[in-house]
Amino acid sequence: MGKLYDILSEDYRVKEGLKTCINCGTCTAICPAAEFYNYDPRKIVNIVQSKDDAEIEKLLKSDVIWYCGECMSCVTRCPRKNGPGLVIMALRNLSAKLGYFRFSEKGRQLYPLTRMLTGNILNYGYCVYPDTFKWEDHKESGPVWKWHTEHLEDNFARLHANFKGDGPGVLRKIPQESLDELKRIFDVTGGMERIETVEKYSRMAAEEMGLTMEEYFRKTFEEASPGHLNGEDQVH
Repeated sequence: MGKLYDILSEDYRVKEGLKTCINCGTCTAICPAAEFYNYDPRKIVNIVQSKDDAEIEKLLKSDVIWYCGECMSCVTRCPRKNGPGLVIMALRNLSAKLGYFRFSEKGRQLYPLTRMLTGNILNYGYCVYPDTFKWEDHKESGPVWKWHTEHLEDNFARLHANFKGDGPGVLRKIPQESLDELKRIFDVTGGMERIETVEKYSRMAAEEMGLTMEEYFRKTFEEASPGHLNGEDQVH
């Protein structure tokens, strides 16, 4: 039993999600991510069960643990009611905590996701906010969405949304006292600590790659190397 396994075994997600795995592979057979990615939840669970610190460290530094969509299909089909998806959550949590996420392309994407989503929550009270969802960053959304982003206020008014307005309604302005309460929740639950940890290790990675933080942000947000999908000739 190694140090990393000891830490993992204390995570409630491992306690609830890894009970009596018989290595049958049902989780991999039902997994939507396994259909497209070079991803096998059965193998991941097997590595964790082995308690081999060297192999667990490889997992924490790999792209593999970031392929899971956390849909929990594995839980619904496992004959022993294990939750490989929960084990993946615990691995991701430890990877972020120790800074190991910076060693993989998909892991490094934790930085832009953290910066955008938590920034939206703390500044606006929403995970996704129209003013920060730029069409230039999501050109796959097509010309209709481009037009929509150029006419946000008119479109929301036509839909009777209370965009940036006081009082109730869709996309209303969240009062400052509510935003302050959200910040306190982040403080108490460790959310701010996680944001700062991701920032610290991302700065370390940017320095190692010879990039400014803005360059690192764009690279991690847009980078898509081949080899992630089933079939080496495909690009994620």
